[in-house]
Amino acid sequence: MTHPLVEQLRFARSEWRRGLRGVPEVDGFRRFEPMNSIGWIVGHMAWHEQRYWLTRLAGRTPEPILNEVAANGGPATTPSLATMLAAWKRVTAAADVELDAFDEPAMLGRLPGSPPRQVGTAILRVTYHYWFHTGEILAIRQLLDHPNRPEYVGDIDRRAPYRGTTG
Repeated sequence: MTHPLVEQLRFARSEWRRGLRGVPEVDGFRRFEPMNSIGWIVGHMAWHEQRYWLTRLAGRTPEPILNEVAANGGPATTPSLATMLAAWKRVTAAADVELDAFDEPAMLGRLPGSPPRQVGTAILRVTYHYWFHTGEILAIRQLLDHPNRPEYVGDIDRRAPYRGTTG
């Protein structure tokens, strides 16, 4: 059974994807300083998931380009939205294999590498990171006057209800 924290991460991902729905490639390059471009945000979330679940936890980095164009603290870039979304899909598919293995004892374990972090706390951090950037994406979309933007959290009652750690 999937751990509740992993379910919440996946729901945050799906809401983030919903916030991206309908963004044209050309708008993924747009940057309203000091905000980042949508293309960078997509790459950045792929970078974060890759860093935690693949590089630190599993010892592999399948999308090294993310370290160059979307790492935290790196120079501002405006990568292709389509390219970054494809990388995000590959990273999250690989990360899901790792995430599916997490049970309660694993959540209490340590994520290898630096800074030291408990696995469960790392999942919370990535989940909240998605929500932060969902808001940023929607702010950019407002500035671009995109129609049909999502305005609030989707169907959490059906897709990711609270169920505790015991099911």
